[in-house]
Amino acid sequence: MHPAKYLVVIAGPTGVGKTALAIELASHFDSVIVSADSRQFYRELEIGTAKPSPEQLQRVTHYFINNKSVTELYGAGHYEKDAIELLDRLFNDHDIVFLVGGSGLYIDAVLNGVDEFIDVAPEIREQLNRELESEGLTFLREKLKELDPDYYAKVDLYNSQRIIRALEVCIHSGKPFSSFLKKENINRNFIPIKILVNLAREKLYAQINSRVEEMMEKGLLDEVKRLSPYKHLNGLKTVGYKEMYAYLDHSYSLETAVIKVKQHTRNYAKRQLTWFKNQDEFEEFAPADIEKIKAYIDLIRSHA
Repeated sequence: MHPAKYLVVIAGPTGVGKTALAIELASHFDSVIVSADSRQFYRELEIGTAKPSPEQLQRVTHYFINNKSVTELYGAGHYEKDAIELLDRLFNDHDIVFLVGGSGLYIDAVLNGVDEFIDVAPEIREQLNRELESEGLTFLREKLKELDPDYYAKVDLYNSQRIIRALEVCIHSGKPFSSFLKKENINRNFIPIKILVNLAREKLYAQINSRVEEMMEKGLLDEVKRLSPYKHLNGLKTVGYKEMYAYLDHSYSLETAVIKVKQHTRNYAKRQLTWFKNQDEFEEFAPADIEKIKAYIDLIRSHA
């Protein structure tokens, strides 16, 4: 494809300032933004997912924001297919497109493809979620250890969603989840420019704490109450929602629930950073380094 097409990946932990930075960059390069945030797909989830504001969405065209219902089954395999089809169209009009988010699995799907995946009957996932609630995560870990010891040895044992995903595939297919993980190198019609946005830990954590307080002021608790009919779905078993449901179920006081949201968000940010720093070719910048990032993008393009 001529001229060369570039996918600029703006990755980083939650709360670091990716959205504002990406909008400035996309405006400068007269481009658009493709979201790689696995919760911003869902139109029902608003405050707890820190979506771009209506003003930000007007300033730069965004894709994969509010495009799905939380009731729909939508994973990295679906996203890869949809995102690649979209990028093929976008690159007809743009030499640069921005892929922005903190969901490493979804970013990796666009850059490198995904392992073979299968759709699983929702009843299996619902049963596993009931077991998570009644028996705890340790119970599911042991089940995974029995059904797929290879995947058990490398999965994040504190990530309940990944453990449930592996178990549901094992149960549905009768095969180990790891048997589907045979990713092959694929060719893409774009050149990736990988940028990791980061801050000093103290500053990042302070921003996360402030954002949680802002979410509460905007009405996160009311949003959670409104979404109660969906609380059994995976999209609502994520940080910011599950803690509020624990409060509504009288497991926490509201003060404790807010403290837990902050703590769990900080923990998630730490896991995101670990994941991205273990990937190849990410150049690290602070969110305020906008001129340096512009120069970096121009430099890579000039040497293609």
